[in-house]
Amino acid sequence: MSSFDTSSPRQPETPPPAAQEEMGAGKAIATGARDAFSPVVRLLELIGGHVQMAARAFMWMFRPPVRVGNYIDAAESIGFGSLPIVLLVGAFTGMVTALQSVFAFRPFGLETLAGGTTGQAIAVELGPVLTSLMLAGRVGAGIATELGTMRITEQIDALESMAVNPIQFLVTPRLLAGTLMAPILALLFWVVGMGGAYLIAVISLGVDSGQFVFYVKQFVLPVDMVQGMLKSAIFGFVVVLIGCYQGFNASGGGRGVGMGTTRAVVYGSVSVLVFDYFVTEVLLAVLPRQN
Repeated sequence: MSSFDTSSPRQPETPPPAAQEEMGAGKAIATGARDAFSPVVRLLELIGGHVQMAARAFMWMFRPPVRVGNYIDAAESIGFGSLPIVLLVGAFTGMVTALQSVFAFRPFGLETLAGGTTGQAIAVELGPVLTSLMLAGRVGAGIATELGTMRITEQIDALESMAVNPIQFLVTPRLLAGTLMAPILALLFWVVGMGGAYLIAVISLGVDSGQFVFYVKQFVLPVDMVQGMLKSAIFGFVVVLIGCYQGFNASGGGRGVGMGTTRAVVYGSVSVLVFDYFVTEVLLAVLPRQN
């Protein structure tokens, strides 16, 4: 008689149907919750990546070597390169704002207020926002394309192999240039916009020149210009940071570079409008207008 057990191995017990239904329902709930919160998780990861890049760029700003040429080139590309489109948009923004203001105030005999209202609107809101949107379309897209191309062609990896930190070499100069150039562009936007407003209101529509200038001085206070320039500096930093991040993390060949460029423009434009509200809330509390 053989000493080996020739009986079939014991099969695992199958859970009852009710337990299977409970397990399936729990798995479905967990999957649904994960899918529902995945956009929030991706958003937090995206924000964290931008903050991390900004922190690294800030730390490398004070470490040698200081490549002055990189900063000058970035300032020239962001500032001087964006000047024509900013001035064009500024001129027509001032013209259309003055046109609307004159026709809105004329039934009440207050068309002389058009200069003051146009000046204040451009100084604190239209100038910083529209300048930053122009930067998002031109500078943000350009930076994302340039850095994205360098990433997929392994030029950034080559910098690292030569002991050159790519954040210090590529990102820090652009962030500093964007932060400094945006307020200057916004100020020029205001100057050209007021020139266009004067052309339409005074020369075309017959508003008194002295009253136009008088109300500009009454309505537009130094604190308004300071608020506008501070907002422009913040917006310029955000736009350039988004462009650098999207280009620096591009992948997937030419299609990935194109998607990164598109995201840089969209994210940059939306971020300007979102930040505009919160920055305005803070600045109005910190720098209130005192007529």
